[in-house]
Amino acid sequence: MMDAFLTAHKLSVTLAGREVLHDISLALPRQHLVALVGPNGAGKTTLLRALAGLLPARGAIHVGGDALASLSLRERAKRFGYLPQGHMVHWPLPARDIVALGRYPHGATDPARLSPTDEAAVERAMQATDVTQFSARPATELSGGERSRVALARVLAVEAPVILADEPTAALDPRFQIEVMKNLRAAADSGILAIVVTHDLGLAARYADVVMVMQEGQLVAQGAPAEALSDDILARVFRVTAYRTGFEHRMIIVPWAGV
Repeated sequence: MMDAFLTAHKLSVTLAGREVLHDISLALPRQHLVALVGPNGAGKTTLLRALAGLLPARGAIHVGGDALASLSLRERAKRFGYLPQGHMVHWPLPARDIVALGRYPHGATDPARLSPTDEAAVERAMQATDVTQFSARPATELSGGERSRVALARVLAVEAPVILADEPTAALDPRFQIEVMKNLRAAADSGILAIVVTHDLGLAARYADVVMVMQEGQLVAQGAPAEALSDDILARVFRVTAYRTGFEHRMIIVPWAGV
């Protein structure tokens, strides 16, 4: 495996007096797509936010060889592209202006006055997610799938070495679920470390290099999809059996029945 770019050592988080993450350690390289899976309430979103420095946490986090705690807020925003759950848009901003917000950490405070470098980054992100045709359309007029791709374009426009995406395929129809995962897979192939929270074990098995399984605030399995999503893990953590097969050199997992 390549050298780790993002590491955490004995990471713990306490919220409202309850420990929701307990002693999590990981070491992840760039050019990987990592699927973070687990039951509801397992701590997946909390882990994502802690890695980005959005929550107070105990333990050590390093990104690109630097301690997260030593980085300014702007430098953290350059290292992490964070896509939270949902794609709510409350103002009728043009889609391009929303994507341009991804350049804010680089000093682009006005979407209407971007430098050539920022313009190029926005254009690359919109092309990658196939949303250039929506440039002038108010985001409030876009469908859920279109908004999800615009939101992902905003994250890609940051051109950060790490993307943290929290359930980016939730509530999307199958076509857009596949498109979003293909975009994240392409980002990983280009050299980015992408960590994606998902409840879809099939998408995790199909697209991820590494699957991390969480249960009750702890990391209970980590490895290639076939290893991390073994029959034992599925029964013990998710309380399901699964149908397994292969197609186009990829593993297919379909949760089948409760246990």
